[in-house]
Amino acid sequence: MKVSTPLRLWLRRFAPAPAMLDWCERLRVSCGAILGIALTGFLMQWWFAGATDHLPLLIAPLGASAVLLFAVPASPLAQPWSLLGGNIVAALIGVTCARWLGASLPAAAIAVGITIAATIVLRCVHPPAGAVALTAVLGGPAIQAAGYSFALLPVAINSFLLLLCAMLYHAATGHRYPHAVAKTADAKAEKPAHNLGFNAADLDAVLKAQNEILDIDRDDLESLLRQAEMLAYRRRFGEIYCGDIMSRQLLTVEYGSSLEEAWALLREHRIKALPVIDRARRVIGIVTLADFMRHAQLDSHAGFAQKLRNFVALITTVHADKPDVVGQIMTTAVSTAPLSKPIVELVPIFADSGHHHIPIVDDERRLAGIVTQSDLVLALYQQRSHEQPPQRQRTT
Repeated sequence: MKVSTPLRLWLRRFAPAPAMLDWCERLRVSCGAILGIALTGFLMQWWFAGATDHLPLLIAPLGASAVLLFAVPASPLAQPWSLLGGNIVAALIGVTCARWLGASLPAAAIAVGITIAATIVLRCVHPPAGAVALTAVLGGPAIQAAGYSFALLPVAINSFLLLLCAMLYHAATGHRYPHAVAKTADAKAEKPAHNLGFNAADLDAVLKAQNEILDIDRDDLESLLRQAEMLAYRRRFGEIYCGDIMSRQLLTVEYGSSLEEAWALLREHRIKALPVIDRARRVIGIVTLADFMRHAQLDSHAGFAQKLRNFVALITTVHADKPDVVGQIMTTAVSTAPLSKPIVELVPIFADSGHHHIPIVDDERRLAGIVTQSDLVLALYQQRSHEQPPQRQRTT
């Protein structure tokens, strides 16, 4: 039977998305869940066997929590506060609904609804918490008799032990958990956003317009989109590497080079920065026009030239307050790039940090060249111009 196109498109929505995990990762998360549940159950039997008055030592919703903690540990729904806060709040709400409304279906439905609302407000949404609330209402006489102690034993202790297992297992297998706490608005504001494609404000506006909970951390989503954006730039501009466009005729200074020598090089060659290298030609810093201006305290035009001359002049006395060599004013936090780095990855470095020069180093971290903003712009322009289709001739 031939299925119509609209029906086929509608049915396609039910098809599962392709798995993005390789078999090693699938085996890792499965083994983690096995060990987590088994160890939690073993510890519960060891510590609390015979002391729970027929309460289950493991609650069924813990299996769903294990899926989140081991299979999708980066999810906001799988973080420690979501697990502990969500399950405990759900247990308290479920017990309260059961006491006021009895062990009934309406009480169970209300408990689940209030749990969702409460965990959203408390920022601890955890899907298995809905099952915890349901269990607290309809779990049977033993749970009803336990009352609010059900939130402690077994819910809180189950959740804590599973969380501990997850943290140890992920650490032992070289994976990060808990996930990094999302940046605050102030921290995001302090970090400049480069002007490639979308910016952080664009993403925030789209997420606000979406108006629903997404099972991915906001910063993880931005990072993935940035990486996809960078791959798109690579595909568009081709694989041009730093070693292909860097300047190889280098002017450098050493830590002990005099300020007068460095300033003369900057002025004579009309450049804005000089890499500072050691005897093995490894980059230990960079000295720029901005470093000279900052240390010479040239914050006003009055006496500008004289201040600068005094600053770069050689010291003839034994003791002096002003710096005398490059190493005393250079910037030590230097952004470098390897020869094999694609040049499109330099764009956010230039845009975010305000750098005009990036030293290029070889496999032994020795200075091999330098890339300027002009080098980058020229390379991208030339590559783009090669991709332009030939212009059609106009006929009259």
